[in-house]
Amino acid sequence: MDFRVLQTFVMAATTENFHQTAEALFIAQPTVSQHIRLLEKELGIKLFERVGKRVRLTPAGKRYLPHARGILEQWHNGMEDLMAWRQGYREKLHVAVSPIIARTRLPHLLHRYTKQYPDVDVSIKLADSVEIGPLVQSGQADIGLTRMIPGELQLSVYKLYEDPVVFAVPHNGGDMDAPLPDWEHELQTQRLLTHNHPVYWDDLLLMLRQRGLSLRTMAVSHVDITKWFIEEGLGVSFLPRSAISRELFENRFIELPTPGLLMPKAASYLLVPKTGISEAAQGFTDILAGLYAPMTPIH
Repeated sequence: MDFRVLQTFVMAATTENFHQTAEALFIAQPTVSQHIRLLEKELGIKLFERVGKRVRLTPAGKRYLPHARGILEQWHNGMEDLMAWRQGYREKLHVAVSPIIARTRLPHLLHRYTKQYPDVDVSIKLADSVEIGPLVQSGQADIGLTRMIPGELQLSVYKLYEDPVVFAVPHNGGDMDAPLPDWEHELQTQRLLTHNHPVYWDDLLLMLRQRGLSLRTMAVSHVDITKWFIEEGLGVSFLPRSAISRELFENRFIELPTPGLLMPKAASYLLVPKTGISEAAQGFTDILAGLYAPMTPIH
């Protein structure tokens, strides 16, 4: 079977338009029609039907679509594996990691790992912390670096490090020697950007409200967007210090002290399958163990 024909079929099923399919695949529109006719002839069944200027899958086409996608995925995986082998890679390592860890800690880890294990083909998948446990348990990732303890029981979990959470406000560009503003006043006069971390926000908000503080909040799920909003004057937030280290160094943010408030800490965790890991994954965990010893087992 010509894989280009399958690729045309999958794209046409996505766009429901042969002209858009041709543009997406950089081929002529008559070639799209030819590919579909070839596939229908080979399968002995009609895959598309016309609806005005568009097309849509027949019931047979809908049934065949996941099989076509699976065949293409296997073909692409095979090609990637062969190309990696030709480049000198002998093993693969799939790491699922939260964006904040990828930005703050992962570059240093990768420098050390790729220098020590140059024959390992490393792939990085960014995912929200809540998604990383299922990725590791299902085998889609060999190891995970996450900001929360997962609910999956077939995983071994190790705490790597704790990061202090700090109150971040935009720098006003004024006198560096001027006294810092009062944190409670800032909190009640600015919008509080919340839920950019998967763990500590509910308890933190409860503590703030127990102090009688009047809060206006806005939930922003990603740290990067939270930081951008702070710089744009849209609010303030409680963030792990490592997430804003550059902004603090460049005097774009101010870390306000919060006397009387018990601040949480944001931990990061290593996830590995309890069934065992590959040599490539073991090498990565050995580097982590050297950097963050002792790694505390959670379960």
